[in-house]
Amino acid sequence: MTEKDLTDRKFYRAEQESQFADESPDHTPQTEHPAYKLAFRDDNFLLRDELRPVRFQLELLKPEMLLDEARVGSTMVMYGSARIPSPEEAQAKIDAAKDGDEYEQKVAARLADKAKYYHEAYKLARLVSEKAIIEDGKRQFVVTTGGGPSIMEAGNRGASDAGGESIGLNIVLPHEQAPNSYVTPYLSLNFHYFALRKMHFLLRARAVAVFPGGFGTFDEFFELLTLIQTGKMKPIPIMLFGKDFWERVVDFEAIAEEGTISKKDLDLFHWCETADEAWEHIAKFYELGS
Repeated sequence: MTEKDLTDRKFYRAEQESQFADESPDHTPQTEHPAYKLAFRDDNFLLRDELRPVRFQLELLKPEMLLDEARVGSTMVMYGSARIPSPEEAQAKIDAAKDGDEYEQKVAARLADKAKYYHEAYKLARLVSEKAIIEDGKRQFVVTTGGGPSIMEAGNRGASDAGGESIGLNIVLPHEQAPNSYVTPYLSLNFHYFALRKMHFLLRARAVAVFPGGFGTFDEFFELLTLIQTGKMKPIPIMLFGKDFWERVVDFEAIAEEGTISKKDLDLFHWCETADEAWEHIAKFYELGS
């Protein structure tokens, strides 16, 4: 292009300006001071409390751009415990608790009994990934998890074994937290803000599978129900796995009988025990056929 070309850029790109700054031969007290750094390359500046709104925007924008570039049209989100063992690890968990007290042994046995949900999460992710549905040139129902172990690992593993890609939305925590090895590397995203992570779970979600879990699963599940109940989000298939678990820890009927929710709100989710049941519900909702 020449300088007379009407479509040529007239300003340098930020990466070029950064290079110019790096290659500057001047080393003076002024150029060496942190105040002289380009604002977008100054980590100490970007991490100031006053820059929180900017960090919010960046954490919304980066995943959105990467998923757009990856041609992800919609996702199937999988929520569930980070503690449920795989079927291969279930007996080891029981054995490890043999020297513990009665409570520890009971917990280990209960967790091992839930290993079937690791298997069903794996099967559902594999089944959906094998469908490889493409619409408007974009991939649909791309498996998305929190990127961690247990149920999350099962989802990413199922997609990987089907030859598909999957998303992991990890988050920085005070204790060690790393993505499981089955997340597609260029779709492995990390968050500082829970709020932005939760937003990205649902922006593209067209189906959500919820497995037995703890506070995090409860938080994500009930927020999703609230968004649909209040009309902030259009209904999507919500498959709730493990009726025995959920009815033991949450008395849904009692909440309705107390009048704090409507009886019809219990129809916002669908009970499932197997991957096949879950896919049948999704396919019926979207009239996809089998």
